[in-house]
Amino acid sequence: GDGDRLAVICEGQSYTYGDIAERVTRTAAALRALGVRPEERIAMAMLDSVEFVSVFLGSMRIGAVPVAMNPLLPGRDLAVITADARATVAVLSDAVAGGVADLRAGAPELATVILTGDEAAAGLGVIGWEEFQAGAVDSDGSHYDTWEESPGFWLCTSGSTGRPKLAAHRHVDIRVTCETYARSILNIGPDDRCYSVGPMFHAYGLGNSLSFPFSVGASTILEPTRPPTPARVAELVTNHQPTLFFCIPTFYAALNGSDLSDDTFGSVRQASSAAESLPAETFERFRDRFGVTVLDGIGSTELLHVYLSNSLDDLRPGTSGRPVPGYEIRVVDEHGHDQPPGEPGQLLVSGGSMTTGYWCRSDTNRATFEGPWMRTGDLYEVDDDGYHTYLGRVDDMLRVGGEWVSPAEVEATLIEHPSVLEAAVVGEHDDDGVLRPVAYVVPAHATSDDAIAEDLTGFCRERLAGYKRPRRYEIVDDLPKTATGKIQRFKLRS
Repeated sequence: GDGDRLAVICEGQSYTYGDIAERVTRTAAALRALGVRPEERIAMAMLDSVEFVSVFLGSMRIGAVPVAMNPLLPGRDLAVITADARATVAVLSDAVAGGVADLRAGAPELATVILTGDEAAAGLGVIGWEEFQAGAVDSDGSHYDTWEESPGFWLCTSGSTGRPKLAAHRHVDIRVTCETYARSILNIGPDDRCYSVGPMFHAYGLGNSLSFPFSVGASTILEPTRPPTPARVAELVTNHQPTLFFCIPTFYAALNGSDLSDDTFGSVRQASSAAESLPAETFERFRDRFGVTVLDGIGSTELLHVYLSNSLDDLRPGTSGRPVPGYEIRVVDEHGHDQPPGEPGQLLVSGGSMTTGYWCRSDTNRATFEGPWMRTGDLYEVDDDGYHTYLGRVDDMLRVGGEWVSPAEVEATLIEHPSVLEAAVVGEHDDDGVLRPVAYVVPAHATSDDAIAEDLTGFCRERLAGYKRPRRYEIVDDLPKTATGKIQRFKLRS
């Protein structure tokens, strides 16, 4: 009865839930006409779009398994993932057309490639969108009889530490995240309008832009342009007035450093942050300037969305908050014993949206999953009130002079300086073989490298113990990041 409700706004076009249902059913029939069977994988390298929604939900409708990939990856990298998934069908946005030859060469089992446009398909040996949809005429688009445990979809891990893995999710996992984070933290309702800077091929963006709004009949704003810019984000927010805004810490920093009007986010009742820890300074700058509270939390591809978060009535800036209702959290030492408040340890999480495992990664599965618990690889400490503070990845921690140094702590200190927009800290061995912190800094405004380094040296001397202070500063234009905004520290270390 809600078919006339607004579901999607994309590139100046509006689509109702009735429109989307028709497109999903037609796409499901077209996939079935290609011979796609239940549980077979469909590779997707697609920008946020109505076609993404149609392929993702259309695949699940017939019991097939969509595998969402980063559309900005070169064809040879997409081929590795496609071959790993043993997908025989791939659907690509037009922007990815240039990588078709490399994709085919690296994924020999791939039989059919579909492009979302038609002109771009000429001469590439692929099927255009119109030709693909025409196959639905003589095929059935009815749903396959799935159940909660049915294989649903696969997502690529972010690749912040190297080659991505494929995390498998069930149909029920989507419902769990909608009933936990979306309901208890966001309090999402049918009158909300969602806009996510994070893309839909990533777990965070998939919930923000698709499953969360669709779970309550709300609306979503989709933007295919990548990478985003503050000016483009401001244009979309101004034109479409979202009430829920989803972003990542590095882009919140970019918004703080932009020349946007202070009333840009006037329609937003609540903002969310994930992917990396949101420094308290970035939180304060955004709230003070734009008047919007950002709820920082942590989630993962393996858990599908956020499982540890702040909320409007339970807020402590600089922390990841407390467990989202429906999830359990532990902080443990190297022997698996629970750590007391104030003592660092690895974060373990348990919840109903957890992946069934990584595809063809037996050793990694055995090292990561322990019964109902997953080792996140994140180092945290919890205080007496139950708030969790991120200290960094377990592998990122630095042992300096016999003491542990948290890169996240040093980075948060650096960001407090008005000349710093972003910072990343890694370890480097000096001439004597001693590990020392090194800071890579993106300046907030133009100034000399020597002046910034000198200012930061004095700034950190007043705020950090000697062994925590960076031994040197590298001033850079930007930091290497994954498509979802996570800093790739392994690239800085190398």
